[in-house]
Amino acid sequence: MDMELLAKAIVMGASAIGAGLAMIAGIGPGIGEGFAVGKAIESMARQPEASGDCTRTMFIGCAIAESTGIYAFVVALLLMFANPFIGEL
Repeated sequence: MDMELLAKAIVMGASAIGAGLAMIAGIGPGIGEGFAVGKAIESMARQPEASGDCTRTMFIGCAIAESTGIYAFVVALLLMFANPFIGEL
């Protein structure tokens, strides 16, 4: 009985570490979106007549970059609350 409890504790601990590592992926989209918005503002300041194209492209790029952070968040939530590895014990 103690081995089963130990195995469950190890799986839960490893899942918590995995969820934390998955959330590190949230740093990348934040940096990327900040850089993209800064460059878009810079390009609009240089050519105000192209602001519509710059804004549209910026929003599409930010949405694609944000999806990476959302995927990492979903993986972290799955590991913490709907852990598929617990049923394998």
